[in-house]
Amino acid sequence: MKKLLAIILVIMMATTLLVACGGDDDRVEITLVNNKVEIHGALTEFAELYYELTGVFVEVQSFGGETPYAPALSAMFAGGQEPEIFVFEGIAGYEDARGAGRVYDLSGQPWLNDTDLAYLSPTYGTPVGFPVNIEGWGLAYNRRILEEAGVDTSTMTNVEGIRAALQTVYDQKDELGLDAVISITAGAGMEWVTGLHGVNAYLSLGLEYDDTSIIDMLNAGQVDTERLTAFAEYYAMLFSFGDPATLTTGGYDDSIALFATERAAFIHQGNWIDPVFSDLGVHFEMGYTPHAFFTHDTPGIFVGAPSWYMVNALSENIEAALDFLYFMASSPEGHYYMAIASGQVPAFRSVELLPEGPLSTAVMEWSGRGQIYAWHQNEMPDGFGMGTLGPIFAELARGSITVEEFVDMFTDAVATLG
Repeated sequence: MKKLLAIILVIMMATTLLVACGGDDDRVEITLVNNKVEIHGALTEFAELYYELTGVFVEVQSFGGETPYAPALSAMFAGGQEPEIFVFEGIAGYEDARGAGRVYDLSGQPWLNDTDLAYLSPTYGTPVGFPVNIEGWGLAYNRRILEEAGVDTSTMTNVEGIRAALQTVYDQKDELGLDAVISITAGAGMEWVTGLHGVNAYLSLGLEYDDTSIIDMLNAGQVDTERLTAFAEYYAMLFSFGDPATLTTGGYDDSIALFATERAAFIHQGNWIDPVFSDLGVHFEMGYTPHAFFTHDTPGIFVGAPSWYMVNALSENIEAALDFLYFMASSPEGHYYMAIASGQVPAFRSVELLPEGPLSTAVMEWSGRGQIYAWHQNEMPDGFGMGTLGPIFAELARGSITVEEFVDMFTDAVATLG
């Protein structure tokens, strides 16, 4: 079935190219700017299918990985381009769009009744964001390697259990054929791994899903020093079990390759990397353990709607953009794209298909047990996580600062928000 679909899509792609080369000046065109390079292929194929069915051409432009999305989108706006649909990741992105007059009110859109995860305007309470998907992350692992090492993942719900497991794998690193215990990056261009996703562990681990106390403190210029110290010690530990080159100078592809070739037992990434594994033909069993940096148990991973599509009020083809999003949310083709082709966990209740990716499956398992913590990293001021906190993690990874100095630098940085 998959081979047949692939053949059909190839034929559609060829047809699309022929029509495009024919110079049809009357066709409706919209642009969608995507922040997940992992799903670029699947999203482009879905856009081509949509063109075949409707005659509306959707240009997909993707940024991410080692090309940060936000600066690329800002450059498009600065250059006078106004894409019909673009991704925003929370309050900072919303405020930027509102200030520029780009926010379009999505009230009345038919897909709203099919999800609880639309982004509501903090200003007016109206829906302004179409949820791209549900994502989650913890400390991803290769099940076979841990079984061979004798590691019981059920013990990895507190920092001592994680430390013992990492040390057990490290002690057998040569026999297991590993270059490192963990594939993790903290260098230039990868600040989103630590300064956003990493920081979220500090912001939400162990808290009730709607508890915003730590992010509220941070935005008021304050930190919980005891909590921050435990968090810093945990990341220093993770860094100590990483591959030095990948950790300090490696990029996104380096990080993925180390884990995908089974030269690392763990990887610090979310289920958004499932499509990459599928493209690479990687099929070993995986799962998640918590980023549990406390001495007491915190059995949960971080799950939420990470981003939303915004319809650009300044664009030329708003109705065409609305129609495309409705087709994605409501049609069998859209459901197949979201759950199977792109390997995402859909944010819409009517989608009955389940993603096949191992990490997406693990996210659903943790979610099904209700063992999840919220996403708060996108509630930090724009650029603060990657631009300010990310470089502090890089210094800790290089060993140029101590845990105590990390806490001081982090605290001083947060104080500027007060």
